[in-house]
Amino acid sequence: MNPQPAPPPLLIACALGIEQIALRTGDRGGAGGPVTVVRTGMGPRSAERAVTRLLADQALAGAAVLATGFCAGLAPGMHPGDLVVAEETRDPAGTVPCIGSDFLVKALTRSVPGRTVHTGPLTGSDHVVRGQERSDLLTTGAIAVDMESAATLLSAVRAGERPVAAVRVVVDAPEHELVRIGTLRGGISAFRVLRSVLPAFYEWHRSLLLPRR
Repeated sequence: MNPQPAPPPLLIACALGIEQIALRTGDRGGAGGPVTVVRTGMGPRSAERAVTRLLADQALAGAAVLATGFCAGLAPGMHPGDLVVAEETRDPAGTVPCIGSDFLVKALTRSVPGRTVHTGPLTGSDHVVRGQERSDLLTTGAIAVDMESAATLLSAVRAGERPVAAVRVVVDAPEHELVRIGTLRGGISAFRVLRSVLPAFYEWHRSLLLPRR
């Protein structure tokens, strides 16, 4: 009987120190293989540099890459603490399809019960999006925006064929902009959700060895 192949390493990329703290203080049990959590720094250029450098390391050859952290929701009715599972990431540099989005939705529903999970395109920006620009991005079909996911996944697939995904937690939404009263409460809610997502990420990671149908 042939032994089951080892899963590829998992690289989880976030931009901010507070996001990295949330991930490192979450449930670290159940990983299906080697896991690296990296803080890339803010913005698409920082994400591109960090991911390209890391994936040049032989220890991460073939690593699955998952971009995560906070995002701005674009659709009315979104709330801080909602989850966004990208079906694809997109920015002016290109579009990257995500692997196992449906699986991630189910896994997140188990890991973070009671939280709304949105699926759709996740778009990238090189700045914080406000007001009319948020509405304009919604007309493109995108459901959320952040500054690093698109650059992270595009850099990952340029470095070699691999599974990629993006999961973000809404911290800012049309009726809950960061400049308004209640920001702190929304930020705490998003932080707590981000602390709870790792089991779902590990399920996704382990699922990569399952036969595709």
